[in-house]
Amino acid sequence: MGPVTTPRTAEVVICGAGIAGVAVAYHLAVRRGMTGVVLVDERPPLSLTSDKSTECYRNWWPGPGDAMVALMNRSIDLLEELARESGNVFRMNRRGYLFATADPARVPAFLTAAQEAAALGAGPARVHRTASSDYQPAPERGFEEQPTGADVITEPALVRRHFPYLAPDTVAVLHARRCGWFSGQQLGMYLLERAREKGVRLVEGRVEAVDTTGGRVRGVRVGARDGAARIATPRFVNAAGPFVGRVARLLGVDLPVFCERHAKVAFHDTLGAMPREAPMVIWTDPVRLPWSAEERREWAASPEHRYLLEEFPQGVHGRPEGPRDSPVVLLIWTYDAEPMEPAFPLAFDPHYGEIVLRGMSRPIPALAAYLSRLPRCVVDGGYYTKTRENRFLAGPLPVEGAYVLGGLSGYGLMASNGAADLLADHVAGRPLPRWAPAFRLERYEDAAYRALLDAWGDSGQL
Repeated sequence: MGPVTTPRTAEVVICGAGIAGVAVAYHLAVRRGMTGVVLVDERPPLSLTSDKSTECYRNWWPGPGDAMVALMNRSIDLLEELARESGNVFRMNRRGYLFATADPARVPAFLTAAQEAAALGAGPARVHRTASSDYQPAPERGFEEQPTGADVITEPALVRRHFPYLAPDTVAVLHARRCGWFSGQQLGMYLLERAREKGVRLVEGRVEAVDTTGGRVRGVRVGARDGAARIATPRFVNAAGPFVGRVARLLGVDLPVFCERHAKVAFHDTLGAMPREAPMVIWTDPVRLPWSAEERREWAASPEHRYLLEEFPQGVHGRPEGPRDSPVVLLIWTYDAEPMEPAFPLAFDPHYGEIVLRGMSRPIPALAAYLSRLPRCVVDGGYYTKTRENRFLAGPLPVEGAYVLGGLSGYGLMASNGAADLLADHVAGRPLPRWAPAFRLERYEDAAYRALLDAWGDSGQL
C-alpha cells in the first residue's frame, strides 16, 4: 500500500520515514495504542540513509556513565522481542565484534575495556590466558542463549585456533558478545507494516512549516505533488535524519548537531578470504597501506596522492554479508570525517574502495590476493548526524508539543527501537526510564555537563 492523501488532522505528525521515524510510529501506535499517527516524507521509507547502514548492533559503549549501555541493552531487548515474534524475519545474529591487535602494548587496554564495560552493564569480562581455555565461540546464526560481556584472549595459540584467518602476528583479541547484525531493511519494513496495521498513515510530501501560534504546536504544512495541505495536530516529532537541524529551525530551534559523510565498500569475495561465519572484525592498530616499490615512488612524487603513504588511523573493520552462499563482504574505515552540510547524491573519495581493501588486508592477509587485480568495489554511504559527544537527542523541544529524535550518528538502526521507545514515553506522558535525562536537549544547559564535554574521551564511534 502506497502513501495516502494528506489527512486534515492527526494526533502526532512525524517528519521523516527513516528508521527513527518509522520506529517512533511503531512504538506510538503498536506498543502504546495511540491513534492518528502520520508519517511525512518526500522519499520512500527507509531510503535516504537508513538503507546505507552496515546494519550492526552492540551494547559495547564507553562512558562517562552507563546511559548508552543501558539504552542499547533496552534497544537490543526490543530487537530480540521483534525477532522472536516475527520468526526472525530480519535475520538477527549474535556473532559479536572482534577487536584484534598485533601490538602487545594494547593488550592491557583490552583488559581494561572489558572491565569497564562490565561495570557499565555490558556483561561480565572473561579473560583467556591459556590454550586450554573454555572460550565459547559464537554461532553463525541466531542470538538465543549466548553470553554477554566480553572475552579477552591473550594467548596467541588460542587466537589462531578460533580465528585462523587473522594476521599471524595477532597477539590478542577482545570478543564483545552482545553484538552482531541484522537486515535493517527487513526490520524497518516489519515495523512499518505493523504500524500501518494499527492505523499509521504515510504521506508523501515535505514538511514546509510548523504552526506554533501561541508557543505550541498547532499544525503542520506539507508540500506535496498536488499542492500544499495543512494537518492540524498538537504534536510534532522531528525525526528528519540528516535534515533534523534544518527541520528544527522551522520551530525556531537550533540543535547542536552536525553531519559527517561515511562510506562502506561491498565486493564479492570469490576467493573466500573472509570466512562466512566470521564476526565483525575490527583492527585496533594504525595501518600503513601495502604498496609496491613502484607505486610508492609514484605516490611520493604526487602531492595529491602522497597521503596514501602516510599512516592511516586504527579502526578498519568488516564482516561477511548475507547467507552462507553469498560472496559479499562489507568493509568500512573512517579515516576522513570532516563536518559538512548534507547534500545528495553523495560523492566519495575515488580511491576509497582500494584504500579500505588494502587496509583490511592487514588483519586478514588473505585479502591481499586481490591487490594485484582489484575486484569491483561498490561504494555507498550516507551521513552520520551527530552531537559533539556522539549521544543522540530524544525528548521534548522548547516549543510545547514538539519533540526530536535525532543525532543517531552511525548507530541509528541498532538504537532506533530503544530511542523510539524512550521518545514514545515522552510523547505519551508515561514514566521515563532513569537514563532519559542523558538524551534530552536540556543536558547542554547544565554547567557540569558542559564541563564534562571538554574532557570527553572515546565517543564510541568506530
